[in-house]
This record gives sequence, structure tokens and C-alpha cells, in this order.
Amino acid sequence: MGDKILFVDDEPAFLTGYELVLRPDFEVDTAVGGERGLAAVHDHGPYAVVISDMRMPGMDGVQFLTQVRQTAPDTVRMILTGCSDIHAAMDAVNEGNIFRFLAKPCEREVLAKAITSGLIQYRLITAEKELLENTLMGSIKVLTDVLGAVSPEAFGKSIRITRYVRHLVAKFHLPSSWCFETAAMLSQLGCIMLDHDLIQAAYVNTHLSAEDRVRFDSHPNVARDLLANVRRLEPVAWMISQQLNREIPENAPPAPDLPAAVLAIGAKMLRVAVAFDNLRMRGIPNDEAVTRLRYRSEFDRDLVDALADIKSDESKMELRKIPISTLTIGMILQQNIRNHDGVLVVAKGQEVTRPLLVRLGHFSVARLIDNEILALVPV
Repeated sequence: MGDKILFVDDEPAFLTGYELVLRPDFEVDTAVGGERGLAAVHDHGPYAVVISDMRMPGMDGVQFLTQVRQTAPDTVRMILTGCSDIHAAMDAVNEGNIFRFLAKPCEREVLAKAITSGLIQYRLITAEKELLENTLMGSIKVLTDVLGAVSPEAFGKSIRITRYVRHLVAKFHLPSSWCFETAAMLSQLGCIMLDHDLIQAAYVNTHLSAEDRVRFDSHPNVARDLLANVRRLEPVAWMISQQLNREIPENAPPAPDLPAAVLAIGAKMLRVAVAFDNLRMRGIPNDEAVTRLRYRSEFDRDLVDALADIKSDESKMELRKIPISTLTIGMILQQNIRNHDGVLVVAKGQEVTRPLLVRLGHFSVARLIDNEILALVPV
């Protein structure tokens, strides 16, 4: 017991039968018809396995499971049918990505064995995702901490870009949000190869020499090369490499979780977020920054418009000057922190994290930085 199973059929008698024979060993829910099935997935999911009848009025099994696949891609999907239509079977497998195709009526032993196999498959999928979140995302956190130590300006910019991309992902209901947010968080990783003065000049739109412009514009490809050989980060590396390009190619490289078209949208989102942040860092308000981007043909108009209602986290915070020893995780620095030689230690706008607290603590104890700082503190 634990992982839930959902049966969907247009005949309540069949659903009652499934419950009676399977409830001793499985946690079973039922729904009459595809519409109620989708409502159950939305309201009572996640389900490890969804089993649907093929022939149902209004929404057949293929249509239903295709929508389940879009809503809950990790759910294992199966078809039960009394028909022997080979074309219907092919449609079910191809469009709904069906795990099992079972003949109706199905003996209890056969059905239980199929469900058990489906549960094993579901646990493999979720275990891989957990590994991704706990291991891969942990590695990404290390990379961002390194970026924060080596280039505070680049790290601060990556945090802002991530917030913009997260907003866009939510607005457009894109799948695999971790992939887009990771691309945003690591978008400035290539800046570790650049010197501080060049990064700062490029970010505030200072005129650069032709040589310095080439050096700065190469940082997306540097990040791509650093990440390209990390398994599961290939699509992230590709999106990062496109952030300064005027045209985003539609033939994105294949990714296991994302169609090429969605990956291309991710690259366009990152490019818009970078351009939006460039304007914001020049002191241009949100609404004017959006207006300016609307007049630039290289940016997707829908993505630009979606930034119009982005809300600042700063609205829930108040500005205070506080001792460094009282900083806590989640506060946002509102001034550049420099050592007594004028070298930037942490850039304005950076959110306080545990590694940052440790770093600032070391500088403070050694009396290499001022003891008080302006910060946005949660109200």
C-alpha cells in the first residue's frame, strides 16, 4: 500500500469489480469517464498507475491517457479494452505512451501482475528524479557557490535572471522547470574566466573595445563547454550557449525530457531574461524595460509581455542597516561589499545563503570589511 492506482471506465460495474478484487493488495481509486478521470488526477494525484478503458463516450482511452501524460508525465499508463482493433492499440501506444495493453475482461492475476510491473516502473522513474534532484542539483549548487566566490557580480546577475526565468516558466506552464532554472542559474558560469573589471564594464553597458567585446561574448560558450559532458545537463548547456544570440535555432539538440521546440522556448526565455536584467541594472524601471524590449524584433513578444507583471520580492521586505553578524538566509544585500582595498567581495542584489554567511563572517572577523551593511530584511 502507498502508491495509488486509478481505474477509469464508463461502466461503474467494472469499476466496482476492480475495487473488490484489488483493494486487499493495492490502493485503488476509480472514476467514471475521462473527464472525471482527469479531475481525479488533478485533485487526488499523484497516481503511480492509471488504467483506462479504451472505448468510452466523449473521451476515449487514448485521448484520456494522452492528457494524463501531459499532466502527470511520471504516471505509468495502461489500457484495458475488449476490442481487438490493432490500429486502436497502435494509437494508444504511440500517442499515450502506454506501458501495458490488456485484454478485457482481464483475470485478476494478470491485472495484478501488470499493476505490480507498473509500480516498479513508476518507482524507477521517481527514484531517478530523486537522484537528479539530490545529486545533480547538489552539484549545480557547488558550481553556483564557486561562481559566487570567484565573481560576485556574475553570481548576483545569475540570481536575478533565475527569478525572471522562474516567473516565465510558471506563466507558460512549461514542463521540467528545473532544466530552465538551472540554465538561468548557470548562465554566467563562463564569467569565471574573465577579469573583474571586464565583467563589471559589460554588465553596466560601458563601451568595450572590440577585443574585450569578443572576450565577454564568449562566456556563454565557455559555460557550454564546461557543462556539455555532464550527463543530463546537455540541454542546459545548449540553452546557455544561446543567451546572446540574436536568432535561436529551432533545431535544438534532442533531450530526454524536452521536445526541441520547448528547449528552443527555454533558450528564448533565457535571452529575454538576460536583456531585461541588463536594462534593470542600468536603473530602468520594470515597465520601461518591458516597453523597450517590445520594440526589439529579436525577442519573442509573448515572453516580453509576460515580464510586465513580475512582482519584486522586495515588496515584502524593508531596508535596514544591520551588523553582518545579524544577517540571515533569505535577506538581500542592497550595497556592494568591498574589502578595504576596494576589491568587490559580494555584489549588490545577492540573496544571503549559508556559504555567503560563512564567507562574510571570515572577512568580518579578520576586519577586512565594514561591520554594517544595507540589506532588505523580511517584514
